[in-house]
Amino acid sequence: MFLSKIVLHKKLEIEQLREKPGLKSMVEKARSAPRTRNFCSAISNGRGVNIIAEIKKASPSKGQLSTNLDVVKQAKTYEKHGASAISVLTDRKFFKGSLDDLKKVKAAVNIPVLRKDFILDPIQVYESRAAGADAILLIAAILDNTQVKTLYQHATELGLGVLVEVHNPLELKKVLPVNPRIIGINNRNLKTFEVNISNTLMLLPLVPEEIQVVSESGINSKKDISILREAGISAFLIGEALVRSKTPGQKLSSLIN
Repeated sequence: MFLSKIVLHKKLEIEQLREKPGLKSMVEKARSAPRTRNFCSAISNGRGVNIIAEIKKASPSKGQLSTNLDVVKQAKTYEKHGASAISVLTDRKFFKGSLDDLKKVKAAVNIPVLRKDFILDPIQVYESRAAGADAILLIAAILDNTQVKTLYQHATELGLGVLVEVHNPLELKKVLPVNPRIIGINNRNLKTFEVNISNTLMLLPLVPEEIQVVSESGINSKKDISILREAGISAFLIGEALVRSKTPGQKLSSLIN
């Protein structure tokens, strides 16, 4: 329900992007943007726990997560306490984020920054690169096979890392033909918003060994990480647990160490 509303609104945003500034302008900005930081290397650097720490102001299911969240302060705290990369929600209508948030975060830290949004069209890939993103999220649940291939190709040509997100075996089957370097297994069902970390454990055996797997959503404690690490997971995307914490730096450190 929420997902279809989000996608519908995103299509309107895409139409506006095409009108102004337009595809040609966006492509030029993307191609002249500074070199990206290596997202894939950052989250597979051999450390036992690599966390993509997320900046998320709100969500459709939980509402406001943090009042007056200072994105620069939060990002610097994440970096100081050991985050391997930072994810920034840039959807404005449903998640209260913005590309300005991403730009501020990119300027404030030295680790890679992932744009987390609902990307449906190549113009959004160029927009991401122009704004300073080092990587983007592609959500299999909202893309068909052709879109997955096209968007992945555009992103890699621009030097962007790609976190390809799946939730079930059918979505995994959809994305494997592009040979992704990184697959995110979402423990949250985007249609019901129910969360269960066992979803990662269920899908993991179906993922080829050479692909880096990131477990996403519902990871709140050291115990959660221990369960996933025992299965062979070393990379995690964590947002809500950090944003809701009064001491996000300490929370992050406790999850890593």
